[in-house]
Amino acid sequence: MKTKVLLAALMLLSPAALTNAQTLQPEAIDGASITPTLLERTTETSDKPDPAIVRLQVLLDRAGASPGVIDGFAGENVAKAIAAFETMQGLSADGTLDADVIGRLPDQTTVVEPYVISEDDAQGLVAEIPEDYSEQAKMAQLGYTSVAEKLAERFHMDIDLLKALNQTSAFSVGDTVSVVNPGPPTQGTVKRIEAHRRTGQIVALGADDTLIAAYPATIGSRETPSPSGTHKVKGVARMPPYVYNPKINFKQGDNRKILTLPGGPNGPVGTVWIDLSKPTYGIHGTPEPSMIDKSGSHGCVRLTNWDAEELAGMVKPGVIVEFVD
Repeated sequence: MKTKVLLAALMLLSPAALTNAQTLQPEAIDGASITPTLLERTTETSDKPDPAIVRLQVLLDRAGASPGVIDGFAGENVAKAIAAFETMQGLSADGTLDADVIGRLPDQTTVVEPYVISEDDAQGLVAEIPEDYSEQAKMAQLGYTSVAEKLAERFHMDIDLLKALNQTSAFSVGDTVSVVNPGPPTQGTVKRIEAHRRTGQIVALGADDTLIAAYPATIGSRETPSPSGTHKVKGVARMPPYVYNPKINFKQGDNRKILTLPGGPNGPVGTVWIDLSKPTYGIHGTPEPSMIDKSGSHGCVRLTNWDAEELAGMVKPGVIVEFVD
């Protein structure tokens, strides 16, 4: 009998009401409590984003301790961001979310804000990105494939989190959607960069070795390791084309000849390339931000596009890049 009553009640609800009941609400994130037990009660295998972890990730991002993609899930990138924040605050860098860390998190106000989709947001999109490099080489640009993808990257969000916050939106021009606000890019003058292979993290240091910013990173792989030792930044290129040479780089599909792929956020090196004095190596963005430090690279240092852009804005030719661990 109880089952029949429940079914009858559900039938009276409109489809919109059922959808809204399952939607992640902005106020759930803004009102979430960050406690020392937060990371203990959640795991990366959870199937739903945790509002409190979304809030934590945003606040760490605002402090210059990047968690990578903001997705609402606990994991190694969150722990690394906490450890970096602890270093910035002069605390013991153990990656533990304790009362000292929570009490020093910045700007604990609204982290979710409304955003009106503009005409510009719908410009420069492409229908799809083919997997094969020979097909990519035929395209004019390797742009975003949807407004949702473009907005997700602009606000440092996983696209699934963006859609969970806006389940009824078609992401059309004029729509008002909810996005997180990670704050303005960190600013400073970077004098030295350390690439920590063991922990999968890039740290940007100032003249007195103070930690300016830290980013989760993919640093080479077992098959194609990153270089060792100390190198220098040679320059920065934004929206760079990518020259694929199977004799120098790696083998992709059945491609056996040199190909020049156009630039774009969905290109192999993303939106920015920080060139290193070690030939063919650099620090760059990625078309797959959710995979940072979860899959290997072909020897270079891979960051999310937004983290690579932030770092590129703080470096000049001659900056030292040291590979450690």
